Amino acid sequence: MMLWVLRVVFILLAGSIGLTWTELDLPFLTYGYYWILPVTLLAALLVIAADILIKEKRIDSLSSIYFGIIVGLFLNFMAMLALEPYFNQLIADNAANGEAIRTAVSLSLGITLCYITTSFIVQTKDDFRFIVPYVQFSREIRGGRPYLLDTSAIIDGRIADVVQGGLIDNKLIVPSFVLTELQSIADSTDKVRRARGKRGLDVLSRMQSDHNIDLSIYEQERSDSANAPADQRLVQLAHQLEAKIVTSDQNLNKIAKLHQVKVINLNDLANAMKSIFLPGEKLATRIVRPGESPGQGVGYLEDGTMIVVDGARELIGKDVTASVTSVLQTSAGRMIFGTLDQVAPAKPSR
Repeated sequence: MMLWVLRVVFILLAGSIGLTWTELDLPFLTYGYYWILPVTLLAALLVIAADILIKEKRIDSLSSIYFGIIVGLFLNFMAMLALEPYFNQLIADNAANGEAIRTAVSLSLGITLCYITTSFIVQTKDDFRFIVPYVQFSREIRGGRPYLLDTSAIIDGRIADVVQGGLIDNKLIVPSFVLTELQSIADSTDKVRRARGKRGLDVLSRMQSDHNIDLSIYEQERSDSANAPADQRLVQLAHQLEAKIVTSDQNLNKIAKLHQVKVINLNDLANAMKSIFLPGEKLATRIVRPGESPGQGVGYLEDGTMIVVDGARELIGKDVTASVTSVLQTSAGRMIFGTLDQVAPAKPSR
């Protein structure tokens, strides 16, 4: 609504300007003034049409152009100020052509300097965040700093459940190169990789369809990192946007920490949400395979936590109760060690 109000006001102002021109006694308006108002209104409508048709508008690109023009005009002003004595002498010697030469030099120099400065800033705007701020993150961002999703986190899928559950309400960003990598995995000839890629695309589609999730695709990227590995590009983008990386990849986790980039590891988050077991507590589980050490049997709790039970090696396929002796926390997950307490009675056959 505000945009349409602005457009109507712009058309009215354009009409006022057209009426102002019709009241001026200008020598080149020898064919009348009736055409000025329609042409002015038509020009205003063309400007509005161009504004509507150009869907993708980037504040960083526009601010680069504005800043480049300002710098170019300032440099042109300083150059003309330095050449002022020369032009004054030229005008005194040749009053007819001196002023024209001065105007031509000023115009040529101004256009050249504006082009050079604008081109330089547009090509290096990613290195000048104080000049071209990322205004899309300067608005009120829910939850603080944005989160960058890597391929493993998207394929994992748990991030969608976490966000939909309201645990995280930060802005989520998917870099374009991550989306490209995800699409290449989905198009893989390997059946398992293709299924993983399709799962990742489904997770993204589910999050995008949820209006309560602030998810966007980040298209812009520094030109000097286009050929770098995906992990390095993700770390550089996190530095650039002051964002946190969400991943389940242990290698990316280590690389990001080496570069002082904050990481949210989905495995660590999942482990933190699991129940805490103390020594002496009793757990019920089913032994599914033998352990690495003699006499050990391995079972799993409902949340996927592995439990190693001493003395249960011969009880594969049976339900047992174990007493917790210790809990080992690793980056890959949590392991519980216990001793066999009792074997659950077999269910009667029908």
